[in-house]
Amino acid sequence: MRVDLPDWTPRAPLHPLKLDWLARAGVDVAVLRLDVIDPLLSGNKWFKLKPYLQAAKAAGRAGLISLGGNHSNHLHAVAAAGARFGFATVGLLRGEPCETPTVRDLQAFGMQLHWLGYGGYRARHRADFWQPWLERYPALHPVPEGGGGLPGAQGCIELVDMARRQMAGLGWSDYHAWWLAAGTGTTLAGLVLGEAGQCPVYGALAVPDDHGVARRLTETFAAAGVADAGYHLLDASRGGFARVDAELATFMRDSEAGSGVHFEPLYTAKALLALRGQVDAGYFAAGTRLVFVHTGGMQGRRALQAKLDRLSSSAG
Repeated sequence: MRVDLPDWTPRAPLHPLKLDWLARAGVDVAVLRLDVIDPLLSGNKWFKLKPYLQAAKAAGRAGLISLGGNHSNHLHAVAAAGARFGFATVGLLRGEPCETPTVRDLQAFGMQLHWLGYGGYRARHRADFWQPWLERYPALHPVPEGGGGLPGAQGCIELVDMARRQMAGLGWSDYHAWWLAAGTGTTLAGLVLGEAGQCPVYGALAVPDDHGVARRLTETFAAAGVADAGYHLLDASRGGFARVDAELATFMRDSEAGSGVHFEPLYTAKALLALRGQVDAGYFAAGTRLVFVHTGGMQGRRALQAKLDRLSSSAG
């Protein structure tokens, strides 16, 4: 049996984001709600994954093998897609065996798990990393961490047209820029490729600079044969990946109450908080129209909910 591409083309709605600080500044923001396209295959993950499924089908493979952490939205999407569309999945996990809501889901979806430890996971950037795993699972097609690389970026190009088709419904004639969280930079790269220089893309880094997002973007654009331009990166990591503090937790709580949109603290809430900082500083003039990409990841919020409640309660 080999991978077959499902006849599934999800579409995300584009909703106005109503928050007091945006209204005061006269800045209009619309959210591309990738978080609501599907209960399990939500967010940007399916769009990054689809080109790898196409490659797996072309190579006659029976499934996918990829890697991530024990809260990985990417692995969750790979495993859920395998369970729904009937192909085999293997996950290589960072660290030692443990149980999290995500890990329980991976197991329930039928993904075969291998724990690499921390040193073994750091080796993922070595040129020979995949060799023993592909010898062990020759029928599977490898997918980089997070669905990164040029194929993953190319899968996100369609998000540009998805948003443009909904401008009239907002009463907008156009928009001035994109804003989104950047973890690997793959979705950002796809938007830059789709825009082809027409509108800038702002990436709020959910990870520190040493995670190499800028380097990966340069490599992706080089592989695509286009200029390394059309985007801006700014730090939104708050000191490290997965760092959650009282200010962020309180801001997320208040933003959800004010807008009716739910966020998660590692990517989308950090990106929105970074946007507020730029708006409050006057970076965007009144009348600016921005498209904010909700990249999903809500399944990963489960393990952090108690901490979020505690932090936001302590902050008042």
